[in-house]
Amino acid sequence: MTERNLRLAADIGGTFTDVVLDGTGADGSGRVTAKVLTTYRDPADGVLAGVRQVLEDAGADPADVGLVLHGTTLATNALIERRGAVTALLTTAGHRDALEMAFENRFEQYDVDIDRPAPLVPRPLRLPVPERLDARGEVLRPLDLDAVAALIPELQRRQVESVAVGLLHSYVNPDHERRVGELLHDRLPDVAVSLSSDVCPEIREYERLSTACANAYVKPLMGRYLASLERQLRALGVDCPVLLMTSGGGLTTLETAAEFPIRLVESGPAGGAMLAARVAAEGGYERVLSFDMGGTTAKICLIDHGKPLLSRAFEVDRVYRFKKGSGLPVRIPVIEMVEIGAGGGSIASVDKLARINVGPASAGSEPGPACYGRGGEAATVTDADVVLGRIQSEEFAGGRMRLDAAAAERAVLRDVGEPQGMTAPLAAFGIAEIVDENMAAAARAHAVEWGTDAASRTLVAYGGAAPLHAAALADKLKIDRIVVPTGAGVGSAIGFLLAPVSYEVVRSRYQRLSAFDAAAANAVMAGMHEEAAAVVRGAAPDGAWREVRRAFMRYVGQGYEIAVPVPVETLTADHAAVLRDAFDAEYRRLYGRLIPNLDVEVLSWTLTLVAREPAAPEPVPAPAPRAAEPARRVALFDAATAEFRDAGVYRRDALAPGMRLRGPALVVEDQTTTVVGSGFELSVDGRGYLVQERIGDGTRGGRQGDGS
Repeated sequence: MTERNLRLAADIGGTFTDVVLDGTGADGSGRVTAKVLTTYRDPADGVLAGVRQVLEDAGADPADVGLVLHGTTLATNALIERRGAVTALLTTAGHRDALEMAFENRFEQYDVDIDRPAPLVPRPLRLPVPERLDARGEVLRPLDLDAVAALIPELQRRQVESVAVGLLHSYVNPDHERRVGELLHDRLPDVAVSLSSDVCPEIREYERLSTACANAYVKPLMGRYLASLERQLRALGVDCPVLLMTSGGGLTTLETAAEFPIRLVESGPAGGAMLAARVAAEGGYERVLSFDMGGTTAKICLIDHGKPLLSRAFEVDRVYRFKKGSGLPVRIPVIEMVEIGAGGGSIASVDKLARINVGPASAGSEPGPACYGRGGEAATVTDADVVLGRIQSEEFAGGRMRLDAAAAERAVLRDVGEPQGMTAPLAAFGIAEIVDENMAAAARAHAVEWGTDAASRTLVAYGGAAPLHAAALADKLKIDRIVVPTGAGVGSAIGFLLAPVSYEVVRSRYQRLSAFDAAAANAVMAGMHEEAAAVVRGAAPDGAWREVRRAFMRYVGQGYEIAVPVPVETLTADHAAVLRDAFDAEYRRLYGRLIPNLDVEVLSWTLTLVAREPAAPEPVPAPAPRAAEPARRVALFDAATAEFRDAGVYRRDALAPGMRLRGPALVVEDQTTTVVGSGFELSVDGRGYLVQERIGDGTRGGRQGDGS
């Protein structure tokens, strides 16, 4: 192997930590993967265990690694579980309750006992600052720094570890916030500080304050973790740059991630979406539904024309499942997806109405499902899959971890079978049906929110549990094609290897197109380019970057904006018409009509620098078809007949391109198992991907509109 030609990717999930070593083999095209249990006390321990395993399996030296890519759910979990730092908020006098008032609406109209997520910063730690700017950033009341200094003893008395500074209209003029930040850094050097004008320089005060507080809340935790991870990698001998996956599908530097950890809240799922987008481009699938199911959660994302949906808003810790507005808003660049508590570790039970419930509580990795033999007793989805014959103990985790099938059956029978008067297999089938329907309902709701449907798409399945449930989910969503890419069990980590180095900057600067100020727009773009370049340059110093600009525009009087592309050139007065035409085209595409005689306004601008994009996939010829032979046969529970049927078991590494088989069947590999439904035929395409297609005339679902 050539020195320092290897790349490491690590993804920390709620149950498993996935590690991929890329660039192995004589030609540098190989990959070695590992899936280890997540270590809660110090997640870096699990990462290092996986790194050691893949290096040992590849016969590689730590010094051969030239780049480490990382994604984690630690920030998300800290927000949901409220395990962050003791945080204070310094905000403009008279506005300390903005976090509590939120949007002043009812996201659940008829629930008289409506619950809201509690603010991350309690009222006693939301402290007023005497100052005031107007909407143009001009000073109405000068900043009283002596009053800010007088708050220092209170912060010390309450042992505050992190401070968010969110002053009114600081997105236009950050001067007051910067002066407060300088004072805090000087007087409290060990306290982390997050300025809303840096974290989220956008209009809308509540969302900006919420985002700044969330960043401050997780900043000390993430700072310690990232420093520990870097230190342990160096001690192992992995001395190279470390890049972090962001929620928007790009890679950024360790320093930027430590300063703005809120941008990492969906970093793991974003990696999976990047993998699904690559699979869509390789196969020519124009409409894709990505399906990522791990040990704790399931994530579903719509991908059209090879691009995942992007958004500038995200909600953490929703109190009501699927209810928009019931969580803490975070304004960051994010790949739009729906995430629910449905994973292999999701716990099953029977409620007082004799209904089977699955999730969102999870057994995690400590103690884990009953079949793991680590002290877990509650029945989980993984236990149900073992009882149904979907998971074979001999192949699980490459044989490194033996499963206790008897313990799985006892747990399923005790927690669900006996209360329902069912046998263990029927109870396990009930658990699987409920979790599959929960995921199907989430996919339908997500698709409707975006004005489309989940049917007639190609399902791309990855994650440890997704290939086990993909066929059942496809049946419920009327999908006819399922693709399971190579290395699906560690799909999100592989997605990190496909993501470009990129960084997005946003600025709110109001303009009406009828009075377009090109000079002001150019000044905003120049400032954003400089900020983005400072981040991207650290990971891609050659300057070969692609710039993407967007304006968030709406008709005057409307409450929400749409993203409109902006030309990457010096803007002139003539560009007002160009922007209006682009707005009309996008508005018509989304809503099917235009509103005549209304002016259009720009609220915010974004600029993204993208470097080191993966090359476009080369076409691969279709291999000649031939029959595959099973390694052995087992009893597999069939949903269509509600009984066990004889099924072949195939090793994935023994399946060559062109091989075909019909369900019911299992295709096993070290990190996951693909269940081939009784109504599907599976073939191996030229890239080695498993492609299941429904047996029949193909009138339902995925073939229509796809380019393959």
